Amino acid sequence: MVLAVNPASSISSPARIVIATRESRLALWQAEHVRSLLQRLYPACSVELLGMTTRGDQILDRPLAKVGGKGLFVKELETALLDGAADLAVHSMKDVPMTMEPEFSLVAIGPREVPLDAFVSSKYASLEDLPPGAVVGTSSLRREAQLHARYPYLAVTPLRGNLDTRLRKLDEGQFDAIILAAAGLKRLGLGERIRSVLAAADSLPAAGQGALGIEALASRPEVAAWVAPLNDPTTAACVRAERAVSRALAGSCEVPLGAYAEMQSGKLHLRGFVASPDGTRMAHAELTGVADDPEALGLRLAEDLRRQGATEILAALGS
Repeated sequence: MVLAVNPASSISSPARIVIATRESRLALWQAEHVRSLLQRLYPACSVELLGMTTRGDQILDRPLAKVGGKGLFVKELETALLDGAADLAVHSMKDVPMTMEPEFSLVAIGPREVPLDAFVSSKYASLEDLPPGAVVGTSSLRREAQLHARYPYLAVTPLRGNLDTRLRKLDEGQFDAIILAAAGLKRLGLGERIRSVLAAADSLPAAGQGALGIEALASRPEVAAWVAPLNDPTTAACVRAERAVSRALAGSCEVPLGAYAEMQSGKLHLRGFVASPDGTRMAHAELTGVADDPEALGLRLAEDLRRQGATEILAALGS
């Protein structure tokens, strides 16, 4: 559930709000950002952070697709909500599982940062400049499939760890280039590390990429009301359409799948793809529709992708 924006003046001011967050530098930036917005809304409120380490942060020697997917980044935070240790949790929307347990609700999705992927390298200015055999690091099967499809002569290898760890591995020479979400780099003031931003046509983003989501217990409507003013309707509509595509096709980080929506002249333009990990098989689709029912638009795109061969690709992946 995503709530529409309500004026903060109509909400009973909370006395204390606790935000559960991962302890990576980027996650803490995101939580601090939400904290500052809430403190602006409710000056008398004490807004506190509860830092936590998730299984996704602990398992760094294997690709996420092999150990349970991006849901590993939210489970401990959700436990804190259930236990009453926290009132809300802040996530990168691309890390939130497409199907949520009924106890939880997405109560706000904030304005989106640049949702595209970024090319980062110490030696090369763009993917086109990389020579055959150059080593490109990524944590994403989605990026890997698109790289294989467009640049079959490159060596694409897994890259795990938080943002600083990934940049350190690049600087140590373990990779010729790495692909990261542009939003994280920009939020941490590392925009100068971006050599080029990849167009959506070249590297379609993950569902929800660049957007921050706020999660709370479905049984706590007062928390939903507190954070409702932080919801951005345009971003929320785009992200809901993208997540509907991924959810309909059993999308997770175990499936090379991208979905990206943009608001154009009051309508949603939605693109999506499903691919084999090696990029040899790929289904593409796009459509435009009204923004009033973004989930319905996402389901229509998922059907179009099935007609383009997504069902066969997913069956081969064991989905």
